[in-house]
Amino acid sequence: MSHVFAAIDIGTNSIRLAVVRIEDDNHITTLAQHREMVRLGEGEFATHRMTPEAIARGALVCARFADVARGFGADEIVAFATAAVREAENREEFIERVRREAGIEVRVISGPEEARLIWLGVSSGIELGSNRALLIDIGGGSTEVIVGTSEGYEVLESMKLGAIRLSNLFFDTPDPISPELFAKVQAHVRAVANPVARRVQQAGFDIVLGSAGTINCLGQVVANYTGHAEASPRPTPSPSLRGGITFRTADLRQVVKLLCRLPLEERRQVPGMDPTRADIILGGAAILLTFLEQVEAERITTSERGLREGILVDHLLRQEGTREQFQALSVRRRSILQLARACNYEADHAHHTAFLALRLFDELHQLGEHTYGNTSRELLEYAAILHDIGTFLSHSNHQRHAYYIIRNSDLLGFDDTEIDIIANVALYHRKGIPKKKHPNMADLNREERRRVRVLAALLRVAEGLDRSHLGLVRDIRLRREESPRRFILTLISDAECELEVWGVQNNSDLFEYVFKAPLVAEVVHPNSIELASSAPTSASGAESPGAVPDRSPEA
Repeated sequence: MSHVFAAIDIGTNSIRLAVVRIEDDNHITTLAQHREMVRLGEGEFATHRMTPEAIARGALVCARFADVARGFGADEIVAFATAAVREAENREEFIERVRREAGIEVRVISGPEEARLIWLGVSSGIELGSNRALLIDIGGGSTEVIVGTSEGYEVLESMKLGAIRLSNLFFDTPDPISPELFAKVQAHVRAVANPVARRVQQAGFDIVLGSAGTINCLGQVVANYTGHAEASPRPTPSPSLRGGITFRTADLRQVVKLLCRLPLEERRQVPGMDPTRADIILGGAAILLTFLEQVEAERITTSERGLREGILVDHLLRQEGTREQFQALSVRRRSILQLARACNYEADHAHHTAFLALRLFDELHQLGEHTYGNTSRELLEYAAILHDIGTFLSHSNHQRHAYYIIRNSDLLGFDDTEIDIIANVALYHRKGIPKKKHPNMADLNREERRRVRVLAALLRVAEGLDRSHLGLVRDIRLRREESPRRFILTLISDAECELEVWGVQNNSDLFEYVFKAPLVAEVVHPNSIELASSAPTSASGAESPGAVPDRSPEA
C-alpha cells in the first residue's frame, strides 16, 4: 500500500517542502515542492537568539507547509532544522511555536548529520563512477564539506561559516565593499576553514560539487558574466549531472571583484542574480572562493539537490528491505525505471525488447560491425525500456510522445547529450532514418548522430522480434555471409513466430541502411542451440576507442 511522506527542511535562509508518494515497490512520485525565504537566522549570530519576527515568520511558513502536506494526504511529516535553530539560545521557543501552530515536531540536527544528509541527497542524484568528489554546501549559517565516493563518505565536516552569518557580521551595508574588507573576510574564512581544508587535501578528490542556493546563484552569475561556464557539463572526469553549471575558480574571482564594486541595488540587477540573495551573496562568495583556493580546486559543478532530497532518501532507506534494493540499482537505472513506471509502461515487453536489443548489440560487436562500448550499450537498454512510454498519452505517433517525455524529464545521472541520444533512439524505433536536418538531431555532433542511427537500427529490429508482445523469441543468433554480403538472424523459439519474422522483415530498413546488407530471419528450436542469459545486463564503463563502422554516409 502506498503512503505519502513530507519533508520540511528548516534552513537559516529558506524553508523547503517536498511531498512524495512512495509505492509498495519504492517508486517515488513527487506531489509538491515549495520554497519560502524566511531569513530565520537574520540578526541571530551576533546575539545567539532568534528574533521574535524570525520565529513568527518561520512558524507561519511551517504551518502553511504542513497544511499543504496534509492536503496531499501525508501520513508522516518530518521537519529538520539546521544552523539557525541549532545555535539559538531560544530555540525551544521556536520549536514550541511550530508544534502549536503547525502540529509537527521539529528535529534539530547536528552539523555532521546535516552534512551526511546533504551528501545522501546530492550523491543519490549523480553517477560518480570511480570519482572521489568534494561536495561544498553553503547555507545561511553553516557550510558543510564532504568527501566521498559511490561507496559513501570519507570526510564529513560542518563549519560555522554561512552566507547570512558572514554578511550580517561584515557586509551589513548597501554600499560597495572595499577590497580591503573582502580580504579581511577571506582571512576570517581561512582561519575557520584551515583544519577542514587540510583534511580535504589529505583525502584527495577528482571533482568538486556545490549545492544550496548560494552556490547555484553564483554559478548563474558566473555563467552570464563570463560565458566560460558550461550548462549541463560533461567534464572529464566528471559525474553525469544534468542541469548543473560548471565554472572556474578564476572566473568566480573576477565576478566577486565585480560584485564588490556594486552597491546593493545594482547588485540585484546583475544577470543571473537572484535579487532576494543579493544582500548575502558576498558572504557566500567569500566562503566559496576562499575554500576553493585553499584546496586548490580549479572548477566546481553545481547541483540543485541537497538536504531536502537527503531527508527523502534517508527515509526511503529506513524502510524494511529497501536499502539493498536501492543500493543495487545505479542512479541512472533508478531514474529510468521511475519514469517508465510513471508512464505505466508494459514492463514485460519493454524489458524483453531491451534484452533482444542488447543481444543484437553483442552479436554485431563480435562480428566487428561496431566498436561501441558499455556506455552505448547502456543507453540502448534504457531507450528500449522507454521506447513505448508515449502510449501513455496516445498510441498514434507514440514514438514522438516518447521522445518529448524523455527529453523533458529530469533523468538523474545523465547529461543532456545522453538524454538526447536515448530520446532519439526511442523516437526512431518505428520508422524514419535519423538525419542531420531533423530538428531533434540539431544538438548532436556527427559521431553522436551516427550512434543514434546504429542504436535505433538495433532497437527497431528488437521491437519486431517481440511483435506479438508475448516474449516468444527466447534468444537470437546473428551471422554474416559474404558474396553476397547478408546477415542471417536466427530466432530461437518454441513457436513458429510468424508475426515476429514478419516484424523483423518490416523493421529491417534502418538496419540494412546502416550495415549495408540485407537482413534475413529464420526460426530454430531452442533444443538445437545454447541460449544466452535471459536477463539483460549493462555496465557503465567508457566507450571503446576507435572508429565506429557505421557505414551509412552522413545525412
